[in-house]
Amino acid sequence: MAKIYRDEDIDEGLIKGSTIAVIGYGSQGRAQSLNLRDSGFNVILGLRKGGKSWSLASREGFEVYEIPEAVEKGDIILFLIPDTEQPGVYEEQIEPKLREGKSLCFAHGFNVHFGVIRPPREVDVFMVAPKSPGLKVRESYLQGRGVPALVAVYNDYSGKALQKALAIAKGIGCSRAGVIETTFKEETETDLIGEQCVLVGGLMELIRKGFEVLVEEGYQPEVAYFEVCNEAKLIMDLIYAGGLTGMLRGVSDTAKYGGLTVGPKVIDDRVKENMKEAAQRVKDGSFAKEWVEECSTGRRRLRALMEAIEKHQLEVVGREMRKLAGIEG
Repeated sequence: MAKIYRDEDIDEGLIKGSTIAVIGYGSQGRAQSLNLRDSGFNVILGLRKGGKSWSLASREGFEVYEIPEAVEKGDIILFLIPDTEQPGVYEEQIEPKLREGKSLCFAHGFNVHFGVIRPPREVDVFMVAPKSPGLKVRESYLQGRGVPALVAVYNDYSGKALQKALAIAKGIGCSRAGVIETTFKEETETDLIGEQCVLVGGLMELIRKGFEVLVEEGYQPEVAYFEVCNEAKLIMDLIYAGGLTGMLRGVSDTAKYGGLTVGPKVIDDRVKENMKEAAQRVKDGSFAKEWVEECSTGRRRLRALMEAIEKHQLEVVGREMRKLAGIEG
């Protein structure tokens, strides 16, 4: 069973006197900075001078520095810019300012786990990964609640890296809900496999192919859209609130029987084998290598794939249907 930490298990006093330098003021950077400050921590920002984030952070009362200076001033550096931008920023602006005894915290393990970023041995390296978008992290904190998070240690130079990670998680508000201890390997690989097989790739292809089947069988595209795409959100809401069983109890008996008898024939063991192949490409580093190369060559394939999705009939019809429903498309 996973080890789950809550507020009462964590002593944030270990880092209360430390300066936390947050690099980045986007969705997660802003939420975590505000939460940590509200929890009584000393927080400064490291940003690109003159950018919109610099102005916003200054207006919201933070001391803002260029990234190298923030790293130099900080005891704990929270590296919260997008993963694809991290390697260049790390090499040019962070690594030269890292000194023995500093701590480097990530919110996702990709670059460290796959060796794109190689921190020095004389710093603690750990991860605090809230399992929610930044807006929800902030909203939940202000409501006196929190969102769950994962913590992991990559390098424990001080012998106290886990305690530091847990203290950060508590300051963000995550231990109000529960913090699960994991590893950089597990967090990174499960995140990628989940995205590819279920959350983004799997769901998207299930919806798209379901739409195509209905249209090819002669049904109106507008009706097909509502059946396989619009209602998917309603089903996911039921699953989110009550699990698979809760969802099944919330739909008709006809839907229960059809889903339970036909679903396994559609998403069968062949699909599971395909998922295992995708998982292996994540675990052996093949996907990471492919993605790093894609980014280094201008992301041409990604742009072409995005353009194809945008032109798909499901998307064309969906934009019109969302307008009718008063939903932003």
